[in-house]
Formats: sequence, C-alpha cells, structure tokens
Amino acid sequence: MVAQSEAFKKAVVDSKKLTSKPSNDDLLEMYALYKVATGEDIASAPAPGMFDLKGKAKKNAWQKVVDDGTTPEQAQEKYVALIEKAKAEYGFDENKAPEAVGA
Repeated sequence: MVAQSEAFKKAVVDSKKLTSKPSNDDLLEMYALYKVATGEDIASAPAPGMFDLKGKAKKNAWQKVVDDGTTPEQAQEKYVALIEKAKAEYGFDENKAPEAVGA
C-alpha cells in the first residue's frame, strides 16, 4: 500500500462532487492515475472480457501511465492537478453528496 498525501485524499473526495460528468478521456485519465497512485499492480488485475470495451479502455489507460514510468507519488500529484482542472471545467459543489464519477 502506498502512502497517500492529504491533497490526494481530498482530490478523491472532490472528484465525487463534480456537478457534471467529465469527458470519457478525463475519466480514463482519472482512473489510470488513481490506480497507479494507490499502488495497484496492473499485472495482477484481471483482463477485461473480449466484449468489454469500457474495461479494455480503462486497462489501456492504466497501462499507458505504467508504461510512462509514472511513480505512485507522481500519479498522486497529477491526479490532484487533474481534479483541480476538472473542478473548474465541470463545476464543483463542496456541499454535494459524494457520488461515483461517471455514474
């Protein structure tokens, strides 16, 4: 388990308080950075099914971040920056009940 910064933990909560759904590209980047930032091992993740296009896109995005050599600490910093950008672009409500991004 990778140590998580307070800024990263806050960004994870804030990501669930966006007022509109981010683009698919932004969602994939959030997913991939989150996976690396939390220290999850892509090698032990199950492969998506043949017809699971969403699962394949998510795993490919995650693999790209891994292939780029991004460390968990770097991924946390990039995730925080991406959520800050998303808050400005998609709207943010501090008082909104957290909900899954992309739901």
